[in-house]
Amino acid sequence: MITPAFELTQDPDFLTVKIRVPYARASEFDIYFEGEDFKFYAKPYFLRLTLPGRIVEDGREKASYNTDEGTFTIQLPKEVPGQYFEGLDMLTSLLAPKKSRSAKPLVEEIAASAELSEENEEEFDWEMEQIPYEESTPPLQHPYGFGNLRSGVFQRLQDELSDVIDIKDPDQTPAEERRRKRLAAEAAKFEPDHYLADFFEDEAIKHLLKYKPWWIDAHKKMTALQGESHQEHDSPAFVIFSEEEREQMRKFTNKSYLLDKRSRQHAYLGLIDILLAYCYEICVNEGDKNVESSWNIRKLSATLCWLESFSSIHDVLVSFGRRVLCYPLYRHFGLVTRAFNDTVMILQLGKAAVLKCLLDIHKIFMESDPAYILNDLFITDYCIWIQKVKSKKLAALCESLQKTTLSKSHMGLELEELEAAAVLVQEEEKALKAAGTVSKQQLLCSESETSDSEESSSTSSSETEGSDSDEQESSTSEDGEINSFQGTLQEERTAPLIDCNGLRQGTDTSAVEVGDGKSKVSLQSTTPPGKLVEELEMQIHSAMRLSEQPEGLATAGCISQEREGSPVPKPDRFSEDAAGKGNFLEVSPKPNPLLFLCSTNED
Repeated sequence: MITPAFELTQDPDFLTVKIRVPYARASEFDIYFEGEDFKFYAKPYFLRLTLPGRIVEDGREKASYNTDEGTFTIQLPKEVPGQYFEGLDMLTSLLAPKKSRSAKPLVEEIAASAELSEENEEEFDWEMEQIPYEESTPPLQHPYGFGNLRSGVFQRLQDELSDVIDIKDPDQTPAEERRRKRLAAEAAKFEPDHYLADFFEDEAIKHLLKYKPWWIDAHKKMTALQGESHQEHDSPAFVIFSEEEREQMRKFTNKSYLLDKRSRQHAYLGLIDILLAYCYEICVNEGDKNVESSWNIRKLSATLCWLESFSSIHDVLVSFGRRVLCYPLYRHFGLVTRAFNDTVMILQLGKAAVLKCLLDIHKIFMESDPAYILNDLFITDYCIWIQKVKSKKLAALCESLQKTTLSKSHMGLELEELEAAAVLVQEEEKALKAAGTVSKQQLLCSESETSDSEESSSTSSSETEGSDSDEQESSTSEDGEINSFQGTLQEERTAPLIDCNGLRQGTDTSAVEVGDGKSKVSLQSTTPPGKLVEELEMQIHSAMRLSEQPEGLATAGCISQEREGSPVPKPDRFSEDAAGKGNFLEVSPKPNPLLFLCSTNED
């Protein structure tokens, strides 16, 4: 037989059961209901439910079939109109447990004794100090898993599980030794530089803290509705399961857990630890799943990673805070506080919200290899067990969690001292920078004062030089003025020389000297004497000679002299200046002979 997909809803007078049975014959189906029992059969589908309230058959019941969707919709009258049926979305708990085929079961649950015992027991003090647990099992069989109900698993799967948990050989490691090793590993892993980097450069952290998961809106709706009416509202009004999540619940095998008081305490505290890690994962990835999601959840939860069994809520919070500051990418205490607040909201929404988170964790681990083994050790049992937990138990757990305080000093990592030291270092650096700026400004001011004094001294010296220059000018006027031809020769000396072949020669190959006592024209070359120097000397002498000849003769003479290779005679025409002081070379007022020579040669 196949268990069909089903869904239960209610109103004040009726309980509605919607069953999806595709490809079934609508004409061949049976329905039976009485009290808390409901049975449905349509070949090959069979469904049997144990309802949380009583229903009656009084003629108001209705049933309909939708051929397009292949669904039966059955309305059943409530025995007590207005009664609220709690836990209609806990599908696994609604499926009746399978009866044993043996004549007498070895362990029998009579009249839901486990639930009755929880119902009648006194209120649990979550803050009470616990006596260290004395191991009663054999040394090689230390328990772990949900409610400490498993042992010996890692002896068979040590190779597969070495990447899933941090504790080595947990079957031979007592709980106290696991805790000591965990604390030592966290202390060794803590990196002050990483923590301070996230503490001071927290732009990314602030962005992540703005993300709002689904439970924030659901919690706001619940709070607003409770403010309008003081009546109690169950979380299914605010928490909706998807069809995939419903299918997950239908696949679970319904079973009961016989837990003593201490085992139930470990189960509740482990649930908080797992929810804290899950809330951190959702916040830092903004609701998206990636390849690191499985690692984040199991690494931040000491329950999953170290098989830890906590004794108080404060120990759970301290363990989670330390692991957040040691292992993941973002290590900020603000993320610890955010995960704490989110866990409180989830617990306040009720077991439906808790179950929705556990189903998501179950899916993440199922898609991760080899983290799926954690589903068998913890998550699957939590998904089944939470559906049967009374709402008032979660409310008491949430209230105790809210009363627990957590600060940086509880981490045992000297966070406040690190932050204070880092702030002092920053202040010293700012002070040094400020001092450096002031000294730089003082240096600039002193340099400006020095420059001002230098300018004043240069001004006085320039005045002195001005008086000296006046005296020199007067003396020069007495001796005679320098002829303007000296400036012409200076221009020719600095101008580039171009030979008759169009090649540009260096500007420092020749110099013309003019003396006061006598006129002298000489060639001084910085390069070794050679043919090139002789040719340049000939060209200059030719230019001086041709300056006295007509333009036509100059061209012919230059060409003939170059062809014959005869030297040009040195000029010997000198005359006195108007003042009769000093000799100068008389040059006709024509264009530059060198340029004229080159232009004529190119023609």
